[in-house]
Amino acid sequence: STGKPKGVLHSTGGYMVSAATTVKHVFNLQPGDVYWCTADCGWITGHSYLTYGPLINRAVNIVFEGVPTHPTPARCWEVVDKHQVKQFYTAPTAIRSLMRSGDQWVKATSRKSLEILGSVGEPINPEAWRWYHEVVGDSRCPIVDTWWQTETGAHMITPLPGAWAEKPGSATLPFFGVQPVIVDDKGNELQGECEGLLMIRAPWPSTLRTVYGDHERYESNYFGPFPGYYFTGDGARRDADGYYWIIGRVDDVINV
Repeated sequence: STGKPKGVLHSTGGYMVSAATTVKHVFNLQPGDVYWCTADCGWITGHSYLTYGPLINRAVNIVFEGVPTHPTPARCWEVVDKHQVKQFYTAPTAIRSLMRSGDQWVKATSRKSLEILGSVGEPINPEAWRWYHEVVGDSRCPIVDTWWQTETGAHMITPLPGAWAEKPGSATLPFFGVQPVIVDDKGNELQGECEGLLMIRAPWPSTLRTVYGDHERYESNYFGPFPGYYFTGDGARRDADGYYWIIGRVDDVINV
């Protein structure tokens, strides 16, 4: 979704481990749970969280074709009720579109089966977060606002339901084993409350292995700008509680 298509190459085993482990813990996914990720299979979210991760965990997957607001803006919530969906994962763009349609379409449905609501693709603004939590989730469903990339293959910074408090608009804390750091423009690590460039210090199972057909570019784009770190290309802020807030892209280096 960022620039022209990139030939990101993932491994088999490492990618499988990250996809399966993250969806299991981030969504508390149990065998037989009815899980719905609205992503298309052609994108990384569809690979990791519509296909590989849920199926490895023996979930029941909902695969939806069409527009979530057709024939009415209640369409998503009618599907949730019909199939008793427990975990629902979609993008802030879709959430804002449904929010603009009005609360009445949501409240016309039950949604009692829902237990966890997820957001993916970009930082979710606090207003949409609160609507998602209060109207769609009836103020009882945790919101997992996940930060990750095509290149990371799986969730990197994300809430874990029940493990730590959520903050509207924050991706919260790193997933198990992930070591995010924030540096200044000279590569110096910043401590405590700060704002700067988001890096990852150590490898994780689904680290991208190369850019297909151009390993030199892989090294220069992701590991060249700040040697010793994986360069995410994103800016971030860390608050007094250690929570991470993704600010957005800092440049186009990563659009290969």
